[in-house]
Amino acid sequence: MALLSYREAVAAAIAHEMRRDESVVFLGEDIAAAGGVFKTTGGLLEEFGEKRVRDTPISEQAILGAAMGAAMTGLRPIAEIMFSDFFAVCWDIIANQVAKSRYMTDGQFAFPMVVRSANGAGSRFGAQHSQSLENWAMMVPGLKVVAPSCAADVKGMLCAAIRDPDPVLFFEQKSLYGTKQEVPDGEHVVPLGKAAVLREGGDVTIAALAAMVPRAMAAAEQLASEHGVQATVIDVRSLVPLDTTTIFESVSATGRLVTVEENPRLCGWGAELSSLVAEELFWDLEGPIVRVTTPHIPLPAADNLEDEVLPGPARIVEAVTKLVD
Repeated sequence: MALLSYREAVAAAIAHEMRRDESVVFLGEDIAAAGGVFKTTGGLLEEFGEKRVRDTPISEQAILGAAMGAAMTGLRPIAEIMFSDFFAVCWDIIANQVAKSRYMTDGQFAFPMVVRSANGAGSRFGAQHSQSLENWAMMVPGLKVVAPSCAADVKGMLCAAIRDPDPVLFFEQKSLYGTKQEVPDGEHVVPLGKAAVLREGGDVTIAALAAMVPRAMAAAEQLASEHGVQATVIDVRSLVPLDTTTIFESVSATGRLVTVEENPRLCGWGAELSSLVAEELFWDLEGPIVRVTTPHIPLPAADNLEDEVLPGPARIVEAVTKLVD
């Protein structure tokens, strides 16, 4: 085991897979000589050389076009889009080409590619560089969508994503890059499509993703110590495929569900999960499903305003206490 930061786990996963499989290549803006704008890819150029670790022009369409072509011809490319907000620039390639071409060619072409991107708020980058956009991706058939909350899952899930035969969008929450955790050395693969139960309690289920997971855990501890409410906290981790089995089992046991989303409220992943639970577990519910979200507004850059709009432990505690009363 090694104590790694979330950002160090990114490089550890890529290096492990590049050593294991010579077909893995990596391309993006400033990912080689500079070690990544968020310093997530340090040392990769030195170990693997410029043939496999390639800096690209500032063109998201070029990056993903090259990655798509590489995947079609037998390589396993990892492409970095610096901020997830920039998916808007190259969305045609993701949603209309990569996601659909395996189906449209009847499997003649496969797309074993990973698109990594820094996602979400918490770093004061403003409205155009702070969005949490995993809900954009999960609606597109043909894409797998994951968003880890800790360093061990970054390594394990990124290794799994690189080995996956289908395209995977890998959302890294930028405000978590500095957080640290013990991460297994060597082989460490976390299967996609499996949620993690981080805490168990009988009163309510809290489902959270990425940066909202540590906030949900903090809220659960506060609920237990100050209100006597015991919460199960589930790190959803993977939106596509979605581990409904784990979530449904917990909600059946507690009778209550609270989702904690960094997304704007309209059409977030919690809305889809709430719909599924309402359809499948209606008679098990002891109260309404509650969503704690970011308001449907552009994210402000000012520290106090960004903190105000993002869900935090206090808002989660308030939502849960109202639900269980």
